[in-house]
Amino acid sequence: MKTVTQNDYHQRILRVLVYIQSHLDHALDCGELASLAHFSPFHFHRVFRGMVGEPVMEHVRRLRLERSAHQLMTTDRAVTQIAFDAGYETHEAFTRAFRTMFDASPTQFREVHRRIPLRQVASGVHYSPGGKVEAFEALQEETHTMEVRIVEAKPMRVAFMRHVGPYDQVACTWQKFMTFAFTRGWFKAGTWVLAVVHDDPEITPPDRLRYDVCITVDDQFQPDGEVGVQETAGGRYAVTTHRGPYERLGDTYAKLMGRWLPANDEQPAHGPCLEVYLNNPQQTPPEDLLTEIHIPLARTMTGKRMNML
Repeated sequence: MKTVTQNDYHQRILRVLVYIQSHLDHALDCGELASLAHFSPFHFHRVFRGMVGEPVMEHVRRLRLERSAHQLMTTDRAVTQIAFDAGYETHEAFTRAFRTMFDASPTQFREVHRRIPLRQVASGVHYSPGGKVEAFEALQEETHTMEVRIVEAKPMRVAFMRHVGPYDQVACTWQKFMTFAFTRGWFKAGTWVLAVVHDDPEITPPDRLRYDVCITVDDQFQPDGEVGVQETAGGRYAVTTHRGPYERLGDTYAKLMGRWLPANDEQPAHGPCLEVYLNNPQQTPPEDLLTEIHIPLARTMTGKRMNML
């Protein structure tokens, strides 16, 4: 009976978490969220805090500020507009909240983090009269060798189990989820194994990082215990294949987002990245692991021809 109740609570809170992360631009009312979880508002607050580790509106506020930090790092949007999108009516209120969380004003944060990729590019080039040109040429050469395709992806329905914590500790969640999937016969012909990677570890504290281990499922699949159901976002994605250990995925993310995107006049869209795992880590040497990284892209008006995923 305890397991049934615990699984039911997981499902109800997962439903709220998925709703929040896909409605950050909307006014989120605690009463409506409680209704979505089928709890009274009084009990909902305590259950949410106990299971998620922070009050519900603090959770919403943090996600919006983290989204703002990501936009400051990756776009040229005005700070005032980013503040309005985060739900702040004044620049001053946004700056106070941002400084409390990141120990820097939005402008300071943007200046520091926008310079990081340039320092990384020039890491092997020492100062000389032609140093800047050499660094730029090295960037250009490395960017051109990266194989990236832009695709128009369709939404995917996935079963998922959420891991909250450092990304290097997801193995236990994967093992638990795969045991569920195999024993319940969820794997079908053409099933994809993937992850929805919600947060940037340079922005979100390690103990708050959200990572959903997933497999694709059909329309008949129903949530089961700690396993929820969500739909990945369709739209434009930049896709590249990382070859090697999962521990080095961060290098490929940095190269794709900090080098290829700006070199190709592309902007990342707000939304989680996807990692599609093309071979089995239990049967494949780490140096031969293949992982597709999917970065959501902002819509452009260039009319580029798209490929269908």
